[in-house]
Amino acid sequence: MPADPLHRAGMSQRSTTSQPPSGLGASAIEVRRSARRRRTVSAYREGDRTVVLIPARMSEAEEKRWVTVMLNKLAAQESKRALGDTELAERAERLSAQYFGGRARPVSVRWVTNQNTRWGSCTPAEGSIRLSHRLQGMPEYVIDYVLCHELAHLLVPGHGPRFWRLLEAYPRTERARGYLEGVVAADRLPQMPGARDE
Repeated sequence: MPADPLHRAGMSQRSTTSQPPSGLGASAIEVRRSARRRRTVSAYREGDRTVVLIPARMSEAEEKRWVTVMLNKLAAQESKRALGDTELAERAERLSAQYFGGRARPVSVRWVTNQNTRWGSCTPAEGSIRLSHRLQGMPEYVIDYVLCHELAHLLVPGHGPRFWRLLEAYPRTERARGYLEGVVAADRLPQMPGARDE
């Protein structure tokens, strides 16, 4: 019977599964040691388990420490992505205070899944702001820009010079617009040869 190709290639030396330290969220942790991995440690979620990849030479104490570090890092990343409607409304309130003197006061701010051709929308008469779910997981400054854009519409409904002057208060406007333009451009690129849809 031939040897496991992963072991033969030195990819994975040992794999252990355990329960996470209390309060760190995942139901199980799988630590995979690799002889080819020299310094880096990485982690990702795989279903209901967290996989942590470490160098084979790492001691048990280092392994324990790195598992905790990586679980905390994943949890922080996931909490940023999982910004709910309540947090979105609180964020809009802070941005209004910071950039518009608190004058932009939305009645509701929420994520929606039916906006696929624009990043956000605002109904000034109702005081409602809606952000496309496609923004979830994008950098915070991009989400903040879209929120500021829609908050500015509560004060100036159109896209005239007065609106753009108002939006200049947000210092990362140009950077965020460039990011979103890049996302739109990337969506229009043809699929790479040999790439498969999964």
